[in-house]
Amino acid sequence: MNKHMARALTLLMLGFGLATFTQPAQAFYDRDCSDFPSQAAAQNFFLANGGPRNDPHRLDDEGDGIACESNPCPCIGRGNENPQQPTTNNNPGPTIYRETGNVVRVVDGDTLKVRLRKGGVVDVRMLGINTPERGRCGYGEATDNLRRLAPVGSTVNLVSDRTQAAKDRYGRLLRYVARQGGFKDLSYRQAWNGYTKRYVFGGKPVARDGQYVKAINNARNNIRGLWNTCW
Repeated sequence: MNKHMARALTLLMLGFGLATFTQPAQAFYDRDCSDFPSQAAAQNFFLANGGPRNDPHRLDDEGDGIACESNPCPCIGRGNENPQQPTTNNNPGPTIYRETGNVVRVVDGDTLKVRLRKGGVVDVRMLGINTPERGRCGYGEATDNLRRLAPVGSTVNLVSDRTQAAKDRYGRLLRYVARQGGFKDLSYRQAWNGYTKRYVFGGKPVARDGQYVKAINNARNNIRGLWNTCW
């Protein structure tokens, strides 16, 4: 068969669709920052899946090329392969505060008293959520659920959010809370279990707001927690 006949045969096959194959589309699994044990793990996934130019999982809310900045360390920057090596940043922005302590008391569904390992007892207001106040429907249930998530004596890791103040007007620390040996984000669990609504202060959502909204919507759609009794 000469090259002219081969070319004609190829064109004929294309015309009948014999030379084309349809590959099944790969399933897309949306990832959230809470899926990763550390900022470094999230950053490596982010870079391996198109970041920073392409961020289909929305792990880089600030658009600065660094994914899940509020996750616990080890931490890396835009492309540092070694979590132990600090990255140079001439414009680091607001400080991220990290503390570890033990729960002394669960005040309500979004507030804890914690004895810091380096410091005294502090009030901690969990970021991004707002559970019912005392006297409102669901106050007891939301408080009891947080007691299960972070019982008195349990060890918790606290981390601030670059997009938010470090303290509120009452002097409480504004923090994401993770329990050692338990859930990595207690705000998310309160949302997923159906005990909170979204909370945005001053019109500026927290960095993890998108994750919390998904969890709240899931709880509402499945009538979990207070969505079954109060809202």
